[in-house]
Amino acid sequence: MNEDELGLFDEHTERDNRSRGRRIKLTVFGLIVVLLIGVGVWYGWRQLSGLGGYDDFAGTGEKDVVIEVKGGDSTGAIAGTLAEQGVVASSRAFVEASESDARVRAVQPGFYVMRTKISGADAVTRIVDPKSRVGNLQIKPGTQLDDIKKKDGSVTPGIVSLLSKASCAELDGKSTCVKVEDLRKVASSGDLAALGVPEWAVADAGKAEPTRRLEGLIAPSVYDVRPGATAEELWKKVLTDSSALLQSFGLPTIADGTGFTPYQVLTMASLVQREGILKDFGKVSRVIYNRLKIGMELAFDSTVNYVLDRPNIATSDADRGRAGAYNTYKNTGLTPTPISAPSRDAIVAIIEPEAGNWLFFVLCEKDGTSCFADTYEKHLANRELARRNGAF
Repeated sequence: MNEDELGLFDEHTERDNRSRGRRIKLTVFGLIVVLLIGVGVWYGWRQLSGLGGYDDFAGTGEKDVVIEVKGGDSTGAIAGTLAEQGVVASSRAFVEASESDARVRAVQPGFYVMRTKISGADAVTRIVDPKSRVGNLQIKPGTQLDDIKKKDGSVTPGIVSLLSKASCAELDGKSTCVKVEDLRKVASSGDLAALGVPEWAVADAGKAEPTRRLEGLIAPSVYDVRPGATAEELWKKVLTDSSALLQSFGLPTIADGTGFTPYQVLTMASLVQREGILKDFGKVSRVIYNRLKIGMELAFDSTVNYVLDRPNIATSDADRGRAGAYNTYKNTGLTPTPISAPSRDAIVAIIEPEAGNWLFFVLCEKDGTSCFADTYEKHLANRELARRNGAF
């Protein structure tokens, strides 16, 4: 009996046919995959090499949108962000348009108001326009939370007001500004750790008056905040960035060996910042150490003026007679909190005070220079010199 009579030939044939069918399907599938990969490679190479066209929008756009340029972003990275946010139709539309405008390479990290569905050329024009940048917050050394009212009636904005202003942008005719009152409420009642206050400062800041809890914890620097963020988000962004900056200054470990906590060092640095100019920081620091060591009142006008929200150099008898924790004429020791945003230089001055026996100093030159003395008699002579020089 042969294989045909047993039916084995038909069975082998059927298996061979199925096997050939599978091989054909796999071959076809493989060819399709290779073809797709090839098309993708060709398209990508064509885009990178500048061959062929690219998608681009036309018209005035649809709606406003805030985009972020991050530190180190190249033109290509900015183009990718714009494409992802729907500002331009393709990354290449922006890259091509930017080749004729060198200002694109100078675009700084931060937030920018753009329009969705605009051409690459329009996107370039917008992003290099200084008016497009929003959310920029600049804190100078010595800035305090509250506004300072000057004798001439003008006002120096405090951190709260500056942050409120930085939160502002016009998106499709609507303002994103967060009110000063809302920022104050969060600063006074929000969870300090959750807001980004460094761990080493949470306990001390938590003991302060609610309105002064964040004083001194926002280091002088330039911050970028996103317009449209809530009051909580704004504070968290600034405090988190500031915490990293204070750490770069050496806090909290820099306080080791001083005999003071990191928060006290920050407080002392804020006094140095407000009491002297840079070249006198080290001497002012030594005066603080010397007075604290013998239990002598610091007697700083800056601490009295701090609660009065004014920048006056001198204080009156009535001012100094006011009761309060920040009156260093009546109280010994440090103030409950810092009184301003101390710079790195002020912090270093506290860590490395100049050597000397000074207990007194007075502004004696119009350029802000102070004269230092180790006795009250010499101090009185310096005060007379200051009057003759017209320093105050």
